[in-house]
Amino acid sequence: MPEESPILFDFPSNPEAALVDGQGHERVLPVVPLINTVLFPHMLTPLFVGRERSVAAIEEAMSGDRTILAVAQREPDVEEVGPSDLYDVGVEAVIQRILKMPDGSISIVVQGQRRMRVIEYLRQRPVLLAHSAAIYEDTEKTIAVEAMMRAVLSLFEKVVKLSRTLPDDSYIMAMNVSEPGWLADLIASTLPLDVPRRQEILETLDVEERLRRLSIMLSQELDVLELESRIHTQVQKEVDRSQREFFLREQMKAIQRELGQTDPMQREMDELRERILAAAMPERAQAKALEELERMEMMPPASPEYSVLRTYLDWLIHLPWSRQTDDDTDLVRAAQTLDRNHYGLPRVKERILEFMAARMLAGPRLKAPIVCFVGPPGVGKTSLGRSIAEALGRRFVRISLGGVHDEAEIRGHRRTYIGALPGRVIKAMKDAGTVNPVFMLDEIDKLGSDFRGDPASALLEVLDPEQNVGFTDHYLDIPYDLSRVLFITTANLLDPIPPALRDRMEVIHLPGYTEEEKLEIARRFLVPRQLEANGLASSEYQEHPDIAANGASGAPARALGSALRFSDSALRQLIRGYTYEAGVRNLEREIGAICRKVARRVAEGRTYAHVVQPAALARYLGPPRYLYGLAEQRDEVGVATGMSWTANGGDVMAVEVSLMKGRGTLSLTGQLGEVMRESAQAALSFARANAEVLGIKPKRFDTTDIHIHVPAGAVPKDGPSAGITMATALISAFTGRPVRRDVAMTGEITLRGRVLPVGGIKEKVLGAHRAGIDTVILPQRNAVDLEEVPAHVKRRLHFVYVNHMLDVIACALCERERERDERPAAETLPASGTTPDTTR
Repeated sequence: MPEESPILFDFPSNPEAALVDGQGHERVLPVVPLINTVLFPHMLTPLFVGRERSVAAIEEAMSGDRTILAVAQREPDVEEVGPSDLYDVGVEAVIQRILKMPDGSISIVVQGQRRMRVIEYLRQRPVLLAHSAAIYEDTEKTIAVEAMMRAVLSLFEKVVKLSRTLPDDSYIMAMNVSEPGWLADLIASTLPLDVPRRQEILETLDVEERLRRLSIMLSQELDVLELESRIHTQVQKEVDRSQREFFLREQMKAIQRELGQTDPMQREMDELRERILAAAMPERAQAKALEELERMEMMPPASPEYSVLRTYLDWLIHLPWSRQTDDDTDLVRAAQTLDRNHYGLPRVKERILEFMAARMLAGPRLKAPIVCFVGPPGVGKTSLGRSIAEALGRRFVRISLGGVHDEAEIRGHRRTYIGALPGRVIKAMKDAGTVNPVFMLDEIDKLGSDFRGDPASALLEVLDPEQNVGFTDHYLDIPYDLSRVLFITTANLLDPIPPALRDRMEVIHLPGYTEEEKLEIARRFLVPRQLEANGLASSEYQEHPDIAANGASGAPARALGSALRFSDSALRQLIRGYTYEAGVRNLEREIGAICRKVARRVAEGRTYAHVVQPAALARYLGPPRYLYGLAEQRDEVGVATGMSWTANGGDVMAVEVSLMKGRGTLSLTGQLGEVMRESAQAALSFARANAEVLGIKPKRFDTTDIHIHVPAGAVPKDGPSAGITMATALISAFTGRPVRRDVAMTGEITLRGRVLPVGGIKEKVLGAHRAGIDTVILPQRNAVDLEEVPAHVKRRLHFVYVNHMLDVIACALCERERERDERPAAETLPASGTTPDTTR
């Protein structure tokens, strides 16, 4: 605080002569600011003085009549105190004793004399000097004052009895004070009041009003002390009861030891300790478990924390820390197991056998792969995981991630939450009982995220071989080793999986099944499983008493011993006319429906056909739902067949082009995406740029409106692979040349007419084969992708590999009848000047 300019005042050098009025009612005194306290008249109070100006004020007072003016400070944090930082009313005090400290500070004992009001401050340096006047109060004891004194004494007595800080002789001292003002000052100096309320009592000059305000403060303090006393009494009762139970429990233990018995609680603790030591936990986990056990031993069983700790210890004990199963090293038997449970899927089986062989040679040094099976529904991704576990001789556990939005589903909840439990990963490990199970994370592409967290981010640690050695669940709060687990994930699509998570997995695509594969799967697996599920296996229903009775009443006896069979032609008709899928889930559903209808006839004792033939399918299932073969009955102008790839596998789709008189506008319908719309624009630009080569009058584009439509308008479509299909249909519509209905194509088109490679070739080829297509047009650079297509499918299809759009037109468009008759026999090359590569 900056120093003020000196005030011109005639102040004598001797403080004893500093009497302004000559009678002592007004005095000039050195001021000592008080921090966190207020001095009252007649009170003897010790003070510790350390600030420079305060020490100077004490020294100046000691050189005179030992009198100071003690004034309370408004804010205790202010070091450089000025007049505005002090209250206006203080107390004239006499220094009774002084003690100087080695560090220069002073300890004094002062006694308050009378109230003084500061008139003005005369000087701030080196000593704060104030011109003050004495304040006198009325000491007359009226009846009201007497009543207030008694009320204040009564309240003070109760406060002294309840307070643990006020000495008992405080009330005796108060009883011996006869003056009402002195009584109020004494009690106010004794109570634990803050500075503003003490100053309020000091500045109240009317004695009756001072006593009234003090009684209010005493009442407030009494309420606080009574509440504190009640709380203390309740706590003390609980403590006493706990101590009493503890003493009784210790006595009971001593008696049981003398009798040779064991305390049930102690026996439980001993059992827990033995189980912890026998669980073969890592050092850190065992130390944590023993620490929590020691905490639980000190708690009463009725405590809520007791059950929380017990649940936590049970999880630690039941988790597999070192228990594992030995891998089956017989590769021949493992291959037989995989072939017995699944038909086809050579790539998956080869990868598992490679892992087993490398595990045999490398031992524990080989880290388990993170495999992701991607394929349409119903191709056997989940059941394949069980077969892999059986082939390896490991336990199998599975969790479904579809619809999971909460990160705590993976990592668990912290134990601070009520009802907290570990995440689904740790729960599955507990169910597996070993540290090396086959762990399937199903539907990983259907994870969600919201305000509760991102489960896909939590899986980054689980599916990373470099990190899952110390996977930390929030509930366990200790690392758990997942490095020996063989994780298998499944998905229908790769796109929804975050790139960081996708990078940690080895992706294996499972395409849809061909018709021959479905037929074989139905023979080996689906039909026997549904016969057994519906009780139509001969060994099951032959001995059923109800069926035997029905058979005796009318059914031929030979029917009871015969099993239902499906002919190959019936199964093939089921595949073609009643299902249209990449997998076999609906096929099994239809087989089950037939078995249930036959089971009803058997249960009712009626006759039935023991062999299901194609003619009986309509009676069991109704008319066929799908038309097998080509969608178009004849070659059409402006209609081309493309190939698509969806979550359900490959399929074919028609692209239709219609021309109308207009101004050359292009309309696109069928819920096409942005990329597919751009492909249509590129196809139109190619046709306009090469109109003369294609035999189209350029002016027609300016007077013709073009409408391109892709049927199944409710299904969103996108991607560049329909580029050559739309270009073919567009050129067919302008030239009038029909498109061959038995030709399907895929490929991206550029403005120059180049055909670029696309993805999903295997799935698209299988879809075209299911649709009855004979010829497939593919980009030249996609020829290598046919290695994954089954050999029997490739034998039934004719593949044409193209580099330019003119090659596509030469293969896909038919000639008009008149042009076909007039065309010279020597004109055999397509317009591009290159010969398309065709293979059978």
